Amino acid sequence: MTGWVDQVFCEDALAGLARIPDGSVDLLLTDPPYNLGKDYGNGSDQQSVAAYLAWTEGWIDAALPKLKANGSLYIFLTWRFAPEIFVMLKKRMTMMNEIIWDRRVPSMGGSVRSFSSVHDTIGFFVNRKDYYFDLDAVRIPYDAATKKARSRSIFIGAKWLEVGYNPKDLWSVSRLHREHPERADHPTQKPLEIIERMIKASCPPGGVVLDPFMGSGTTAIAARALGRRFTGFELNPEYCAIIAARLAAPKPSPTIKQRKSIARAAKAVMRAVGATEEQA
Repeated sequence: MTGWVDQVFCEDALAGLARIPDGSVDLLLTDPPYNLGKDYGNGSDQQSVAAYLAWTEGWIDAALPKLKANGSLYIFLTWRFAPEIFVMLKKRMTMMNEIIWDRRVPSMGGSVRSFSSVHDTIGFFVNRKDYYFDLDAVRIPYDAATKKARSRSIFIGAKWLEVGYNPKDLWSVSRLHREHPERADHPTQKPLEIIERMIKASCPPGGVVLDPFMGSGTTAIAARALGRRFTGFELNPEYCAIIAARLAAPKPSPTIKQRKSIARAAKAVMRAVGATEEQA
């Protein structure tokens, strides 16, 4: 596994995907242009509907063979084109979820002739039934009140009560405003929190994540931080420079709050393991 991993290539994905061996990627995670007229320094987001859908089908057919047999795909989409692209993917994979990302847009402004659009659509697809999925890695901890309410003897030792619950298919995570510390100079940058959840759930430690449209490089940043390999492409040289700078930047030390959260999670897992061993 040399020459193409832990690299972001500054080139068109349709040309560059040929360098990725077939069946070598655990997770395909991507945020392609939505065709809404955003300025990415090229015309990739300003095509006719027919041309955009044909282009989408072209990169899908080029990228999917790179997945392993038990691999998965997450794709960010706009509601305007999600139905057509979901149909494309359903002909090739099994759809597991339509995830709604609530961007927490403030209640002001917006259209006066329709309801304001405040979400992105995310499709979660898999190749076959034995796809990799680590639910425990992305469980959300219960609060103290919930744990107390489940203190009856029938719940004692219940692993799910200690490690948390399964995230739902509505993800409420704030978009990255201009002053956000994560924010890079990219118009549609996605939050690390969302990308990390996808990687932790659907790519094994040491596995490979492919992103054909790297943008500001968040997929690469998240994969490296989580002990996964990454590879991908970005057409715009300015964004390639942003990715290189982000990857070269020193990793920030965890805050006190983050360290406490990590410690609590570790203790919860240890308690759950201990309870399971006692019952065994």
